[in-house]
Order: sequence, then C-alpha cells, then structure tokens
Amino acid sequence: MQILTKDKGFYKSFFSLWRVLVLNHVIVLGVNLADNIMLGSYSEPALSGAAACNQVQFVFLQIIVGLGNALVVMCSQYWGMRNTTPIKRLTVASLACGMTFAVILFTLASVMPEKIVGIFTDSPEIISHGVEYLEYIKYTYPVFALTSILLASMRSVESVKVGFVVSLITLVINITLNYILIFGKLGFESMGARGAAIATLIARCAELLYVLIHVLFIEKNLPMKAKELVKTDSQLFKKYLKTCIPFVVTDGLFGVSTALQTVILGNMDDAAMAANSVSTTLYSVLKVAAIGSATAASVIIGKSIGECKSKQQIKEYSKTLQFIFICIGVCTGILLFIIRTPVISLYGNISDEAKILANGFLLVLCVTCVGTSYQMPVNTGIVRGGGDSKFVLVLDIISIWLIVLPLSFAAAFLWNWHPVAVIACLNADQVFKCLPAAIKVNRYNWIKRIAEKQAS
Repeated sequence: MQILTKDKGFYKSFFSLWRVLVLNHVIVLGVNLADNIMLGSYSEPALSGAAACNQVQFVFLQIIVGLGNALVVMCSQYWGMRNTTPIKRLTVASLACGMTFAVILFTLASVMPEKIVGIFTDSPEIISHGVEYLEYIKYTYPVFALTSILLASMRSVESVKVGFVVSLITLVINITLNYILIFGKLGFESMGARGAAIATLIARCAELLYVLIHVLFIEKNLPMKAKELVKTDSQLFKKYLKTCIPFVVTDGLFGVSTALQTVILGNMDDAAMAANSVSTTLYSVLKVAAIGSATAASVIIGKSIGECKSKQQIKEYSKTLQFIFICIGVCTGILLFIIRTPVISLYGNISDEAKILANGFLLVLCVTCVGTSYQMPVNTGIVRGGGDSKFVLVLDIISIWLIVLPLSFAAAFLWNWHPVAVIACLNADQVFKCLPAAIKVNRYNWIKRIAEKQAS
C-alpha cells in the first residue's frame, strides 16, 4: 500500500483543520506562557504557587478535554451523515457533564484551598501564593467547561475558526490585564499571583460571551437556538455517557499523572519545581502541533466512517497521517532545541539553578517530543477517532501507572537521582508507547461505527 494518499481533498481537509487548531492552541497556551514569564519576573514563589494551582486546573482541563473529545468522535460521524440534530442533543449532554465536574472542583477549591496547594509543595511561602491564586481562578472552572465543550461541538462539524478568534481575544485581554494587575500599573496595586488569576477570570468570561454570541447568531454549520442548549435526548445522553467514560478516565488519569510529576519535583527541590513550570509551559506551546494533529485526525477519520467510505480508503488515510505525525515530531524537536535558551533567559527573577535545570528538562523533551508527536495523535486521533477508546485507556494504565510513575518515584526518593534523570523517567512512556500504537493502528480493528442513521 502506498504511504501517501493521492486524495487531494484529504490534504485540504487535514491541513485546513490542523492549521487553525494549532494557531488556536498556541494562543491558548501562549496565555499560560505569558502568565509564567510575568510571574517569573515578579517572584519565583509566585510562579511556583500559580504552577501548583495550575496542576489542579490541568487535571480538570483534561477531564473537560475528555468530554470534548468524546463529543467530537460521536458528532463527527453524524456530521459525515449531515445529521445535525443528534449533534445538538449530544452537546447538551456534554455540557451537563462538564458543569458537574466544574461545580465539584469549585466546591473543593472553596472548602480546602490550602490542602489542595499543599499536595504539590510543603513550602509555606509557595502555598500562600498558591492560595491567593486559587481564590479567584476557581471561578473560571464552570466558565471554561461551557466554552470548551461548545467549541468541541464546533470542531466536530469542521467549524474551527471561531476557536482561533476566541483565543486571540483571550490572549490580548489576559496579557494586558496581567501586566496591569501583577505589577501594579495604571494606578492599580501590585497583586502578584492574585492579579494573574483575576486577569485570567476576566479573559475567560469574555471568551464565553463571544462563543455564545457565535453559536446563537453566527454559526452556519451548526446553528443553535437558546432553547436547544437545554434540550437533550435520554437515549443519546446514555449513549454519550457510555462513550465518554473511557475518554474521561484516560484523559483524567493523564492529568493526574502530570500533576504527580509536579508532586515529585516539588518535594525534591523548589528550584526543580520552578524549572518544571518553565520547561513544561514552553513545551506545551510547541506540543500543540501534535495536539492539533490528533484533533484533526479524529474529525477526519470519524467523518470518513460516517460517510461510509471504504475500509481501504480509511487505511490509506491512516498511513498518510502516520507519516505526517512523524514529520511534525522531528520539526517540533528541532524547534524546541533552538528556542529553549532564549526563552529561559526571559525569566528574570528565577534562580540560576532553576534555569540550568529547565535547560536540562527541555533537552530531554527535545527527544521525547518525537515520540509524543507520533503515538499521541495515533492513539487519541486515529484509533479513538475510529471508535476504539478502550485501547488507549488500557495502554495508559499499563504504561503510566504500572511503569512510569513507580519508576519515577523510586528514582526521585529511593535512588536520589538528579532531577533531569527523573524527568527522563517521567517522559519515557512517550517513546516506548510508539510500538504498541504502531501495531494497533496498522491492524485496523479500530474502525467502528458509533453513530446511527436513525438517530434524530
């Protein structure tokens, strides 16, 4: 079988989606990078405190991502049939689930803020800054859930430009307010971590307002009325719950494992925690190329199944996507290697030790990102997009929870390895998961129809 498909429509669809999705994610994570750089210039404890809170937020974000990914997989098949009524009903089901998780996390953040931040560090100063940050950032949880799931429904019908516009609005608002509130400009007091949280809250509210206006008055592929945002279908709701559970568990466990990385490094050394915040934030900005690949692949594969394209055609698309993923990974690794030093130099008030560690962490990530760029979009884009979500769940449980985390805890606290070696252990699965991913995707037993023609 040829490696690259000759279907020009495939390339147009993939790269149109990929380009906008990558720009969207770059801007979203650019907001986090701006937060980090500004807080790093304000003080290292403020940076570490916000980083600790963001680990909790990252777990929540991954749960919402799981709900959104399940929505995209189901709705893209209906989109292939050009049946939008089930898409609207499934969107409401996803919104209900997202708000449930948001309310739970908001309640926990309100009742036990010190305990939540204290999971990631035992430094009283860092905990103090983290609690200040959490006091306001907790209000973004329900807002973020609504916005993210509505944008996921737009992605499922190939309407992705709205996400880019929303992210751009957020970037401008957040950076402007960060500068004013963190450092105390234009007559405002200097608020540090608390100012960063307030800026993010205002930006999140603005993006939700824009998304609602777009969904209700502008959207062409999936126009919705206000009453449709509360109308669901019991059968589709049950079907969505059954489908989304593996997604939520997989993405939620990934979020927890990432948070445990901060727990490990935070209990090794304050400088290691700051370095981890610097390195992972920069790496996350570049990893969006792989994330965009996964989302675009999921939509294209799901839509192709919904359109009843031949298995041979879907196999051809899969081969081409794998080649594209590898190319993206190599380019990402090279770019990360080139820009790591200039970006680290932007952090004015973190220690030299933290900068040296951040550089070491990024060198490890330059290598592992090639594996990430292949196995992650293969697993979460092609395989899950084709309807097989259980494989990804099983693979992550084995690789992360039975291998990577036990090995990393032992390396940090039993063997007392250097933090750079611990980071290598924490990211080892990004390389060795490539083999099972390659075997699974090239067996093609993941091609499954989730959507039903009679659904309405």
